[in-house]
Amino acid sequence: MTGPDLPPAALRLGIDREALAHNWQALDAMSGSAPAGAAVKADGYGLGVDHVVPALSAAGAREFFVAHWSEVPALLRHVPADQISVLHGLRNAQEARFALATGVRPVLNSLEQVGHWIGAGGATCHLMVDSGINRLGLPMADLGDEAIARLEVDICMSHLASADEDSPKNAAQLAAFRSVSSSVRAKRYSLANSAGIALGTDYAFDLTRPGLSLYGGIARPELADRIKQVAWPQAAILQMRDLVAGDAVGYNALFTAAGPMRVATVAIGYADGFLRCRGPGSALHKDGLALPILGRVSMDMIVVDCTGCPEAREGDFLNVPFDLLRNAEASGLSQYELLTTLGKRFDTTN
Repeated sequence: MTGPDLPPAALRLGIDREALAHNWQALDAMSGSAPAGAAVKADGYGLGVDHVVPALSAAGAREFFVAHWSEVPALLRHVPADQISVLHGLRNAQEARFALATGVRPVLNSLEQVGHWIGAGGATCHLMVDSGINRLGLPMADLGDEAIARLEVDICMSHLASADEDSPKNAAQLAAFRSVSSSVRAKRYSLANSAGIALGTDYAFDLTRPGLSLYGGIARPELADRIKQVAWPQAAILQMRDLVAGDAVGYNALFTAAGPMRVATVAIGYADGFLRCRGPGSALHKDGLALPILGRVSMDMIVVDCTGCPEAREGDFLNVPFDLLRNAEASGLSQYELLTTLGKRFDTTN
């Protein structure tokens, strides 16, 4: 026996698949002769792999990167196993067996992980080399180990630490990675993320791996005119209220009305990525009108000033600004945080 249909949510998230495809195609073109892959970890950077992976695949992407093995089943619904790579590699023999059973390719990050792969009888894999970020990846000093020569490496990759800045670190990492080819035999080499693509085709090698900018993030100024907004959140008005002079709004009474006001309580809060730092000085929008946020963001609600928008009614959806660069600058959050904290309470539309 099934229950009644779930009512529509008080939160909506529009995902512009055409903008997503445009962004991949723009980054692919900027990569020169190297095709662009797609980082789709963290559930497609918070937008849902069921929405973003089919759109990226249709646009032409053929290499998809996730962080965890737990992310693999969702991708297998949409793309073949040999197009999926797991960046965190292999923690143990069980993960190696899972990789072999599915055909998904691990990105090996250490001699210990190489040992897991060889011990399981592993075939084609990828290899991450640390060229200076000191995160995941084999140290350069380990590349001469005899176990590396036993691997069948498809993609040898590294990751840029400061590509979003004009830093001498970029050229140093480029030089270090160029030297890797003399130590590691691989079919392809890959270095550039979204920001790295904007540094120029010297960084592209045989494959680029954009992430943030696929979803509307501006990783460097050179991308500002090429990347389109992908995510468009909206939140519903739960209640309208009339205030008089002296009425305070929200926790700790941080806002007090100086005179008569019409305000709306709106269904968005922490679990929807609308953190407290996004409140001060911010506004939602309706029909092009800015509706300033009053007082503090609370757990599941905010209050906005609708005095200048008398047509606002309970049940109306308000637009939540989501220009990632501007919101990051205003809130102090990173563009990555804005995307990946959106949460699961939105009804997603395309």
